[in-house]
Amino acid sequence: MIKCLIVDDEPIARDVLMRHLAKIDSIKVVASCKNAIEAFSNINNQSIDLIFLDIKMPEISGLSFAKSINKNIKIIFTTAYRDYAVDGFDLQAVDYLVKPISFERLLQSIQKFHDENINLKALQTEKIVVEKQDFIFVRSDRKMVKINFDEILFIESLSDYVKIHQEDQVVVTRETISGIEAKLPQKNFIRVHRSFIVSLAGIDSFTSEDIEIKGNEIPISRSYKERVLQKLENIS
Repeated sequence: MIKCLIVDDEPIARDVLMRHLAKIDSIKVVASCKNAIEAFSNINNQSIDLIFLDIKMPEISGLSFAKSINKNIKIIFTTAYRDYAVDGFDLQAVDYLVKPISFERLLQSIQKFHDENINLKALQTEKIVVEKQDFIFVRSDRKMVKINFDEILFIESLSDYVKIHQEDQVVVTRETISGIEAKLPQKNFIRVHRSFIVSLAGIDSFTSEDIEIKGNEIPISRSYKERVLQKLENIS
């Protein structure tokens, strides 16, 4: 059951949405609010999954309200003005409905919400599997080679190829560094440069400019520096 709020300063608009949503078994309208203040009160007192939110409201606009709430609560904007569509999607809204809202168009939005939730759960499940797995296979010299995470020192990008540096060997595979990064557990590895990923356990020393691993000096690029140094200083 999807618990939702309707937030709109127009009574007729709220009534239309209430009638539409009453036809959908998977939706439970927890409250119908005439302003953001009422909506805040409901959010603080109970769990909400989805908000149907008007944009032009007195005192606190829908856009301001959307920026201030928990990002786990999804938003479907409902408005008479098309001009705010870009702002709405910048806030990662599920959808942007222009009044008058038909039942068919509302159903499309609900389906988008369901699809996003399914994709999110799939990604979370995949991440859990990756975190528990302690190796990957990569293609090298026409065969699949097993790479144990705890044996990786660092990974170096060479255009469409990467070199996976281990203590006793270097494995070259036709893969992008971003593709390899997505398969690594984030708690054990960090991207320090567009061309380098390092194993946190393999670091011998570091400065604000580079990292040393087994005699190899690996640069920290300007764009990654703040995040890298913050992480390294927190574990040092």
